[in-house]
Amino acid sequence: MTMNRRLFSRSGLLALVAGSSLAAVATGAAKEKPHRLVMHIGDGDDGKMNEALSNIVNAAEYYAGIGKTIAIELVANGFGYAMLRDSSPVKARIAEIHRHFPFVVFSACQNSRKAMAKAESKSIEQIVEIPEATDVPAGIVRLSELQEQGWSYVRV
Repeated sequence: MTMNRRLFSRSGLLALVAGSSLAAVATGAAKEKPHRLVMHIGDGDDGKMNEALSNIVNAAEYYAGIGKTIAIELVANGFGYAMLRDSSPVKARIAEIHRHFPFVVFSACQNSRKAMAKAESKSIEQIVEIPEATDVPAGIVRLSELQEQGWSYVRV
């Protein structure tokens, strides 16, 4: 009987009801969720490209301003792949963003690159990407994988 009173005393009941939460806090396991943003561009419109880049800068500056970090990845596929080509209308702006925020990843869909090469009657090697581009086999798969990992998705 004495054992039951101790077990269900005020502190014992609290520990019993919220045991896992308290244990997580006590051990430091309950940490803030990381901020992760994936921006998707599938359109070759210059205005949308600039909107995506402005969103990236705004998010990066916001989190830097409050002393937090964020992972940001832009995935360009379909007509949006043009954003990461050497002929991109926003390549200078991408280079500038990459200098200020080197953690931003610019993922270039290789399926889209192949499609553009075919449409332009060129070899895939003739479709040159900007230096900041990181190749991904399929943009749609990359987007899916990041969302499955809990990344916030924004389509421009």
